[in-house]
Amino acid sequence: MRRKKNRDWIIVVCAVIATVAVLPLFDDDTDTTAASDPKPFVTTSGESTTELSAKPPRPSGIPSPDAAQTEALIRALRAVEPELVAEEDRAVDRARNVCLDITGGKDAATIQSNAKTRFEGGTVPSLTDDQAGDIVTAVRSSFCD
Repeated sequence: MRRKKNRDWIIVVCAVIATVAVLPLFDDDTDTTAASDPKPFVTTSGESTTELSAKPPRPSGIPSPDAAQTEALIRALRAVEPELVAEEDRAVDRARNVCLDITGGKDAATIQSNAKTRFEGGTVPSLTDDQAGDIVTAVRSSFCD
């Protein structure tokens, strides 16, 4: 008798789990009218505008190199370790974050450690502390004064 009860409970629990897992598949929440049809409102100057255009895009706060600076950065990183720039966009993003540490006033050891952590992995399984220091120097010299 006890085995039958246990089996019944297991069946009930499995049925509940299956139901919970399947229900979201049938969720028909495709209400896109709010996103595609913004509500107009009047600004203090009397001009009519929309909610979406009323908010200017916020800058990310992360310094970004221009084309010439990007080229210099890529050259400098390639000199440290060619595989650092296997994916140039990713290398620039990582360098921007290193620059954010620099401009954020973090101490030199933290900046170097963070740079090492950011650039290690993937095509560059490990970096030395000297290479991490060279990465920080490359970021500083190319676009992050």
